[in-house]
Amino acid sequence: MYTLYYLPDACSLATQVVLHELGQAVDIVNVQHLNNFPAINPVATVPVLIDGERTLREGAAILLYLLNKHPSHMLATSGADREQAIESLLFANATMHPAYGRLFFIAQYISDESARQEAFSAASDAINKLWQVVEQQLAAQAFLGGERPSAADIMLAVYCRWGASFPVTIEQGSNTTRMLAAVQAMPSFQRALAAEQAQAAA
Repeated sequence: MYTLYYLPDACSLATQVVLHELGQAVDIVNVQHLNNFPAINPVATVPVLIDGERTLREGAAILLYLLNKHPSHMLATSGADREQAIESLLFANATMHPAYGRLFFIAQYISDESARQEAFSAASDAINKLWQVVEQQLAAQAFLGGERPSAADIMLAVYCRWGASFPVTIEQGSNTTRMLAAVQAMPSFQRALAAEQAQAAA
């Protein structure tokens, strides 16, 4: 069984969903309940995945590790489909995730109201341009992974939930809206949400 260190509704949620999609058992640990998390991950970020004697950090690296270890439709074994799946995963992790991350930074570190609103506006504009890229990619297929959800689709379905916590307007096209709704309705996604909520209620 894997052990996944997480924060509620954070990017670690995508890792849990992927584990469920791969049919893998996982024990989740909320790092808010730990006093020694920096001993597990010196930069104190989630996700962190424990696989036996191995400790894996960084979301994209963890997902690639899992997808390579447990073959599935989410990562082709070779060729252009594999390259596209990896590119989409890294777009989600290294481009869309940091764009949303700016919202959290602004909320935490900018106190001047005028500067804060200006920063939120600029950040949301950047996010909306990225969603336009996703919309174009979905013009000819239901998911970034083709006809079935990929790890990248799952990651984006997690990130898109964050905008509601900030005074910004995030716009997504109809193709993107359908994709995100379909991913969030997946049993694996709902199971992951329920697991986090059960721990919060305990």
